[in-house]
Amino acid sequence: MQVPATMRAIDPGAPGGPEVLVAVERPVPRPGAGEVLIRVAAAGVNRPDILQRKGGYPPPPGAPSIPGLEVAGEIVAVGEGVDEVALGQPVCALLAGGGYAEYAVAPYGQCLPVPDALTMIEAAALPETLFTVWTNLFERAYATEGDTVLVHGGTSGIGTMAIALCALFGVTCIVTAGSDEKCAAARALGATYAINYRSEDFVARVKEITGGKGVAAVLDMVGGDYVPRNMQCLADDGRHVSIAVQGGLMATVPVFEIMRRRLTLTGSTLRPRDVTWKSLVADELHRTVWPHVEAGRLRPVIDRTFPLADAAAAHARMEAGDHVGKIVLEVA
Repeated sequence: MQVPATMRAIDPGAPGGPEVLVAVERPVPRPGAGEVLIRVAAAGVNRPDILQRKGGYPPPPGAPSIPGLEVAGEIVAVGEGVDEVALGQPVCALLAGGGYAEYAVAPYGQCLPVPDALTMIEAAALPETLFTVWTNLFERAYATEGDTVLVHGGTSGIGTMAIALCALFGVTCIVTAGSDEKCAAARALGATYAINYRSEDFVARVKEITGGKGVAAVLDMVGGDYVPRNMQCLADDGRHVSIAVQGGLMATVPVFEIMRRRLTLTGSTLRPRDVTWKSLVADELHRTVWPHVEAGRLRPVIDRTFPLADAAAAHARMEAGDHVGKIVLEVA
């Protein structure tokens, strides 16, 4: 197909509130070696996009200033080293940026095929949360069949993905959420237990649920004073994985408790990792998780969709905190 020279994109010139997210004309990017150009059908909205918009999370070197870490669409051009058989393939892809646009470039190794079981909107909502939950909860925290884990933010995109993966792989999932309605939504999605952190002490409830034993792992996006509280939820030899710091950058932890109970405190960020590593993760997901996607057993929870031009409203929705699951921009 003929690729145009310019495209609509959201590319704010300065940090600010949601109102800086207005559609502008930008050149269509060209795929480099090992890359493909995707005509974007839909793009997922994620918390890092909001941090970037506010000026607190600049794109890594070489990444476009256009926000957006995941897309789904059709491959319409290939760079050097990518077989032309890829042309026309429907894919979803993990990006370092550039998703809020009509066209986006992605490393071919970070693309996954979109099966018939998924719509493009659903496919666009998968990569960021799937890569994040898989690498942190199942790899860094070694969650395995028969384990019980605690996941904060149970109705977020991360939380709903964690619930789904735990259900598929035989892991008991306890989540926290900020209202009785959200707790009910999390249980309806498959969480074994849901704790309203505003009305209950999650540490006491986790101990009660686990008969005092604690959980094998905690997936934490809060940080701050949650970290020592999370440690109280861990069983001996438990693993604590930090993936965000919405509640604070610093934590004070009892070091002797880590030693005495052989706890592991770890964490990671996804966006700065290199293409080789992300491609290896994509290969692993294709082998271990994608059969469930193809069979219709794993699909993301979609909260709401917005046209690309209404990206500001999508960000306002996320910042209000009322969403359950993923917010997605419809592009094509």
